Amino acid sequence: MTDAELAVHLAETAGRILLEVRSSGLFSPKALGKAGDQTANQFLCHALREVRPEDGLLSEEEKDNEDRLSQSRVWIVDPVDGTREYGEARADWAVHVGLAIDGKPAIGAVALPGLDGGAVIRTDQPRVVPPAPAQLRMVVSRTRPAAEAVAVAEKLGAELVPMGSAGAKAMAIILGQADIYLHSGGQYEWDSMAPAAVALAHGLHASRIDGSPLIYNQRDVYMPDLLICRKEHAEQVLKLITEVQAAASN
Repeated sequence: MTDAELAVHLAETAGRILLEVRSSGLFSPKALGKAGDQTANQFLCHALREVRPEDGLLSEEEKDNEDRLSQSRVWIVDPVDGTREYGEARADWAVHVGLAIDGKPAIGAVALPGLDGGAVIRTDQPRVVPPAPAQLRMVVSRTRPAAEAVAVAEKLGAELVPMGSAGAKAMAIILGQADIYLHSGGQYEWDSMAPAAVALAHGLHASRIDGSPLIYNQRDVYMPDLLICRKEHAEQVLKLITEVQAAASN
């Protein structure tokens, strides 16, 4: 398999495993999240070490091995992005499998097993992104929407669309359910790497909220902010972020 085919196969299979764990009916919502995370993580990490033994690996659920810092190719995975949503049997959770090459989000697959029939959105088979409507829609956290995102949405006259997983939010733009995903206030590399790779492959803008590029496989894996949107909206959104931040600091 190519790297892209492998990413899809792993994300799709992990998604099926997670649905099976959930359908067992053996776990409370909180315990289900932990059981799903650990089960999917074991599958993904063992599979990657088997079929790509020379590559580095970073997973949310695995102890970090800093050997990855000297490697050009590093797989970055999030076995369950949106653990709470998965445990509550919602649709807005995802499985992220991505490959960073020299720090760049190069290849990725984001599985959305909770959607009817499931879906895997991938870098090697980009879809046509639907055009934006007259009123833009901004996806935000359904439990803790970032103040900057809310303020920028207000300036844009954009509708807020609450959603769980970071992967689900990013893929909502590709699926035509939203137009802007602006996040600030804390994430890690596994939260955004595969979604960013998929977004870029679909011709979208993906950057930090100061406009700088997303760089992965860092020693410190904390990556606190992210902007994914259509390219035609990026300049305006980045400008509004600067205005909002300036106003907040005064």
